[in-house]
Amino acid sequence: MKKIQSAITLGLMCVLLSFAIVWQINTINAASEIVGVERTENKLKDQVLEWKDKYDALYASLEKTDKELEKAREEITKDDSSAKAMEEELKKNNILLGLTEVSGSGIIVSLNDNQSISTDMLGGYDSISRYLIHDEDLRIVVNELKNAGAEAISINNQRIVNSTTITCDGNVVLINGEKVGAPFEIKAIGFPELMTGALMRPGGYIDILNNDGIETNVESKDSITIPKYSGILDAKTIKSSK
Repeated sequence: MKKIQSAITLGLMCVLLSFAIVWQINTINAASEIVGVERTENKLKDQVLEWKDKYDALYASLEKTDKELEKAREEITKDDSSAKAMEEELKKNNILLGLTEVSGSGIIVSLNDNQSISTDMLGGYDSISRYLIHDEDLRIVVNELKNAGAEAISINNQRIVNSTTITCDGNVVLINGEKVGAPFEIKAIGFPELMTGALMRPGGYIDILNNDGIETNVESKDSITIPKYSGILDAKTIKSSK
C-alpha cells in the first residue's frame, strides 16, 4: 500500500515538475520574443537615425550647390554684360579707326576739274592749275565735313582715317599712298542737313570752287557704304576715342 502511495506521489510530482518545466520554457520563449522585438526596434531606430543623418547631409550639400550655381549664374551674367560692353566698345573704336566697313545716311560730294577751260583761253597771269582740283581742296572739304559731324569719310573709296595723308603727285593726288585722280567722289556718313549746310553755305568752299568753274554736286543719300581702311595703321597716329 505504501508503495502504491509512493508511486502516486512520485507520479504527481513528475506531472507538476513537467508543468513547471513547460511553464518555464514558455516564459523564457516569451521573454526572448520581447527581447528580440526590442532589439529589432532599436536596430530600426538606429537605421532611421542613420538615414536621417544622410538626408540632412545631402540636403545641406544640395543647398550649397544651389548657392554655388546661383553665384555662377550671376558671374556669367556679369561677364556676359561686360563682354557685350567690350564688344560694343571695340566696334566703336574700329569704326573710328576705319577698320570696319560702315553704312548709313549721309552725302556724296562730287568734284571735277573745270572742263570748259583750256590753255588757249588763259591770260598772261592766269594758270590752268587754278581750274583743277588739288590736294588742298580735298583737305579743306574733308575738314569741313568733319567739323559738321561726319562719322566716316572716303575719297574715291579710300577711307579717311587719322593717319591719312592727302598730297599732290604731279597730275594726281595721293591718298593713303594710293594715286587717285579727278573726278573725285567724297562720301560722308552723318547728318546730311548739317554737312550739306556746312559745304553749301553762302561764301562756303563749294561757292569758292564754283567761282573757278570747278564742277560740284552735293547729294543727300539715305544709305551710303564706306569701305574699311585697307592700309596699315601706325600706332603713333592712333588716338583714343575716350
